[in-house]
Amino acid sequence: MKTSLNTWLLAFRLKTLPAAIAPVIIGLSFAYFDGYFQPFIAFCTFVASVLIQIGTNLANDVYDFEKGTDTDERLGPKRVTQSGLLNPSQVKKGMFFSFFIALLIGCYLAWIGGLPIVIIGSVAIISGYAYTGGPFPLGYNGLGDLFVFVFFGLVAVPGTYYLQGGDLYNSTAILLGVIMGLMADCILIVNNIRDANNDIKTGKKTIAVIFGKPFSKIQYGVFTLIPFLVPFYLYHHLIPKLAIFLVLFCLPIAIINIIDIYKKSGTSLNSLLANTARLQIVYTILLALGFLI
Repeated sequence: MKTSLNTWLLAFRLKTLPAAIAPVIIGLSFAYFDGYFQPFIAFCTFVASVLIQIGTNLANDVYDFEKGTDTDERLGPKRVTQSGLLNPSQVKKGMFFSFFIALLIGCYLAWIGGLPIVIIGSVAIISGYAYTGGPFPLGYNGLGDLFVFVFFGLVAVPGTYYLQGGDLYNSTAILLGVIMGLMADCILIVNNIRDANNDIKTGKKTIAVIFGKPFSKIQYGVFTLIPFLVPFYLYHHLIPKLAIFLVLFCLPIAIINIIDIYKKSGTSLNSLLANTARLQIVYTILLALGFLI
């Protein structure tokens, strides 16, 4: 089957990559604020994070198709396996290649960071596959939110900070990880609300299926607003810089997103999905500037 670069870019789901990039930016900017910055290690961390995200996206694409979750009734963006643009074998090869290159880069990072990075990297790759693949797929058993919160927040930010030379258990890095984890989880929440009706039919148990859409909408609102409270804590207890409040400039975007989670449904949630990812990136850039200036 002849494929094009555009087909693979569609498979990579580029709009989801902010969830992988944002925590690395925050970890690096905080490390710089604390006096640590190693450019080559930073670059390797970026690339490894993106590759793990791409590998996870490819696994999600092919295993959702094989499990029968991606059907013609699906409301989300086009999936390459379900639509026939790529066959399952091609997508799986792309998935393994992404994870393999991430593993090679991870070997270097493990040489720098030691056992903690070996554990973090190994679990991240295994979980990326196990999110939709394997005998107990996390995303099918109500653990998707926990996976996203942990790996795109509590692991990614402190792990990035640690690789730059900081303390793995730095309380501020962990708090920043909480922020990033919540914002990344909001992307998944929108996705799960949109797909809840189809997931019920196919037996996929997400939080939106287990507790209902109203619960997930409240969850989205709370998770969206908490990151805007954290700068006040940082200013009064850890980082007395007014620049830390730059993130408040994107609060109106957050409010609009919360309104939209109640107003929109079906395919109209796809625009909110993009806006939620966009909010995380804008917030990340503003918070990073708060550390850097």
